[in-house]
Amino acid sequence: MSATRRQILARGGAATAGIVFAGAVPELFAGTATARTMGRTGYGPLVTDPDGLLDLPKGFRYKVLSREGDPLRSGEGRVPSNHDGMAAFAGRHGRVHLVRNHENRVGAEVPVPVIDGITYDPMGKGGCTALELDGRDNVLGERVAIAGTAVNCAGGPTPWGTWLTCEETEDRAGTNGYTKDHGFIFEVDGADPRRSGAVPLTAMGRFQHEAIAIDPATGIVYETEDAFEKPFGLFYRFLPEKPAGGLGSLRAGGALEAMRVPGVPDLSSVREIGAVFDRIEWVPVPDPLARETPIRFQDFGPRGITHAQKLEGCYWGDGVVYFVSSFAHSAEGSAGDHYGQVWKYEPRRRRLTLVIVFGPDTDIQLPGESPDNICLAPSGGLMVCEDGGGAQYVFGLTRKGEVYPMARNANAVDPDAAEPEWGEFAGVTFSPDAATMYVNCYKPGTTFAVRGPWH
Repeated sequence: MSATRRQILARGGAATAGIVFAGAVPELFAGTATARTMGRTGYGPLVTDPDGLLDLPKGFRYKVLSREGDPLRSGEGRVPSNHDGMAAFAGRHGRVHLVRNHENRVGAEVPVPVIDGITYDPMGKGGCTALELDGRDNVLGERVAIAGTAVNCAGGPTPWGTWLTCEETEDRAGTNGYTKDHGFIFEVDGADPRRSGAVPLTAMGRFQHEAIAIDPATGIVYETEDAFEKPFGLFYRFLPEKPAGGLGSLRAGGALEAMRVPGVPDLSSVREIGAVFDRIEWVPVPDPLARETPIRFQDFGPRGITHAQKLEGCYWGDGVVYFVSSFAHSAEGSAGDHYGQVWKYEPRRRRLTLVIVFGPDTDIQLPGESPDNICLAPSGGLMVCEDGGGAQYVFGLTRKGEVYPMARNANAVDPDAAEPEWGEFAGVTFSPDAATMYVNCYKPGTTFAVRGPWH
């Protein structure tokens, strides 16, 4: 997540922000998760790493797979900066393809190298890299998967085994030296990047993308817009011309629509957990390419459209799509204040339900500051990356709502340190066999593989 988000959180005084919900397991949030539960569950206390990199519970071990600035094993240049969203895909012969975003802006310390055939805009500094691992997490290869994009924050996997990387920007050609418009989604094949190339999926909209989730039955793609300035972002769905799927199918185009909740212009105004809204409407986006006006500013008719501050995580499961508003501050123009909302949309019923609300006047909180990326753990609980200031953690969250520490940056043991040696965690994900947890440190960019007695 960007530094801009951390600045916004600090200005709003948020002690904790909403989790990016990534599992069809709402019972996880039935209890109150507080620091008091830490140490009584999970894998025990964290053990200080003598090498000063990553503190883990006893019995767990880590391997550094890749570090910012080191040579790419392909010889294409150096490992880029700002490791962010990530996903793991099964390869042949037990191998794993790990696709990793780089949320690089202009001025990034180590940009994604420009590679012929997979570069969108030579002036874009972001993109993705792909690692190929064997069954023991040894790195067999590492290369650029897409280049010339910008601010690649999150995205999501497709049912056919590719990664959709999302640009969290809407800069036009001529801004920051860009030669092309940005704010698009790109499909990335981690096993063979040249098969996917660098083709913007323009019909899916040009805006500040965050994450996507795909309904495998219909092929409909749900998209979140991470906007923290009013008018805030929208929740979208994309109806593809070729819903059967497969690499390149989304290039055929389709229709982009935005969600309207009748009578609710701003989701932050809803405070009652379990609130249900039927007959959700989907309104065609007037200009998906935002040629003259950003989509969230466009005219959706006299009834308007539904906005929400900081729409981020998005996940499909059990026939529904979950999405998150990470926080909302009335001082910045939201209708209400919260540290996070988790929403559930049921397409077959056209029904929207508020699953959970975090703060500021509820008792459902997490230790630490602004949880962000998230994934399912082997136990069926969740792993949550912390994105805030100071010492950073990966927390586990059990089905009973209990929180436990899973990993910590090295300087967490030094309260007098001016700056943590390692930045926020991001991109937590598990191998297809659930034996390894992969996670990034955002800055300086580092990718870890963690193994141990998972249960």
